[in-house]
Amino acid sequence: MMNTQRRRRAVAVALAAVALSAALTGCKGDEAKAVGGDASATPATSAPAGKPSAPADGAEPTASAPEEGGKGGASAPPSEEPGAEPAADCVTAPPNPDDYDPDEFALYGWEKIDGVTDKVNLIVQHGAWGCGEPDTDGAPFVGSGEESRWAMDQGAYITATNPIVESTENQRIGVQELLDWLDAHPDSGLVFKYETGDDGAVHRLDEVFTP
Repeated sequence: MMNTQRRRRAVAVALAAVALSAALTGCKGDEAKAVGGDASATPATSAPAGKPSAPADGAEPTASAPEEGGKGGASAPPSEEPGAEPAADCVTAPPNPDDYDPDEFALYGWEKIDGVTDKVNLIVQHGAWGCGEPDTDGAPFVGSGEESRWAMDQGAYITATNPIVESTENQRIGVQELLDWLDAHPDSGLVFKYETGDDGAVHRLDEVFTP
């Protein structure tokens, strides 16, 4: 009777040990799954370097600043220094010799040179072009206010426009034709470009057309 009870207790202990071992094995399997995860699951991919990470709680993503010297952002345009105002190209008062337009003068008349037959004196004023008004046809030639005499060769080459001839294009005229016009229209102040010869006398005159 006692042997039978001892055997039952031994069987019960053995069964309990088997059950405990099975329980422990199941727990370890669950722990392994929790730590290692499911082998069939797709591995998580990390965000590529240099790109902003996903925003948290709806916040705007923040891009990383470009490296110094890289192509990231455009540099600010260089500041422009205000340029100096251009120099005036016209005069508002009688000019001095430094302001005279080269090779131009206003013609006011002529006179004979005593004892000389191949030349005459032209009565002229040097000057510069003035500043024209908006309601005028053109800029005026401003004389220096001082008359001077320039010898002109009697065989000079001369071209003229209006009002000496009825044309807005330069037409060649003779020396005597110019002298006669100056006699009939004293102090006209028409502007001419001039060229001098080796003797210093005027050998060419070309009237400057003014509207």
